[in-house]
Amino acid sequence: MSLDDKVLLTVACTGAWPTKEHTPYIPLTPQEEADEIVRCWEAGASIAHIHVRDDEFNASMDFDKFKETVDLVRSRCDIVINLTTSGGLGLDDEIRMKPFQELRPEIASYDCGTMNWAHSTVFENSPKFLEKLAVTMVECKVKPEIEIFDGGMVYNMLHYLKKGLLQERPHLQFVLGAPGGMTAEVKNLMFLLDICRENLGHNFTWGALGIGRGHLPIKYAALALGGHLRVGMEDNIFYRKGQLAKSNVEFVERSKRMVSEIDKSIATPEEARQILNLQNCPG
Repeated sequence: MSLDDKVLLTVACTGAWPTKEHTPYIPLTPQEEADEIVRCWEAGASIAHIHVRDDEFNASMDFDKFKETVDLVRSRCDIVINLTTSGGLGLDDEIRMKPFQELRPEIASYDCGTMNWAHSTVFENSPKFLEKLAVTMVECKVKPEIEIFDGGMVYNMLHYLKKGLLQERPHLQFVLGAPGGMTAEVKNLMFLLDICRENLGHNFTWGALGIGRGHLPIKYAALALGGHLRVGMEDNIFYRKGQLAKSNVEFVERSKRMVSEIDKSIATPEEARQILNLQNCPG
C-alpha cells in the first residue's frame, strides 16, 4: 500500500481543559499521559499531540512537565511527538517556545491568529509572536502544525508563506468547534479547504477535528475529502452521546475501523515522518 493510501492519526490525550470532574478517565500527570500515549501507539496511532498540566492540573507550559512526559514516551515507543505552544493563556513568548526549543520534537503547534476564546478571554497569537515562532521552528527543524480555527487564519498562513517565514508544503490542522472559532460543520471545513486549494493547489497536507458533538461529522468528512485525523480527549470526552470514553485507545480503534472501510490504513510513525518530511527524527 502506497503512502497515498495512508492516513495520519494524531491522538491528543489530555489537552488543556478536561479535568477528572469532567471524566475520571482523562490522563493528567506525565506518567498517566505517557502511559496513555504508549497504549495509543500500540493500538496504531501515528502522532501524539502533547499538553501538560501543573500540579493542580491546570493548563500549563511547565517545561519540566513536558520534559518528563516526552522522556517517558521516547523511552518506550517511536510515536511522532507534537508539542503544543498554547498550553495556557497570557504567557510570555519564551515560555511558549521553550519546550520545542529544548526537547526538539518533530512537530509543534502554530496557531495562526488571535481569537476570542470561549467569549470571555483572548487567545493571543500576535503578528510579532507568529513571525518569531516561524523563524524559531525553522532553526530547530520543528515542523509547524498550522492550526486553523477560522477563515482569517488561512490568510495569515498565506501571508507568512509569501514572506518566506513558513516553508512550502505546510501541514494544516483545521480545528472546528472551538468557542469563538468556526463551528464544527462540514460546510465550514469545505470552505476552509477550498480557500487553501485555490491558493496552494495540492501543495499541502491537512487534517481536521471537530470539538465535542462535531467530532464524528468532521472526522467522516475529512476521510471523504482525503484528509488526516485527530482524535482524543482534548477535543471530545464522549465516545458517543451520553457515554464517556474510558480511554483514548477507544478513539484510535474506531478510527482504524473507519479508515479500513475506505480501503486505507493508519500510517505508522515512520510513514508519518515520510508523509510530512519531518527532520527531528529519532535514531
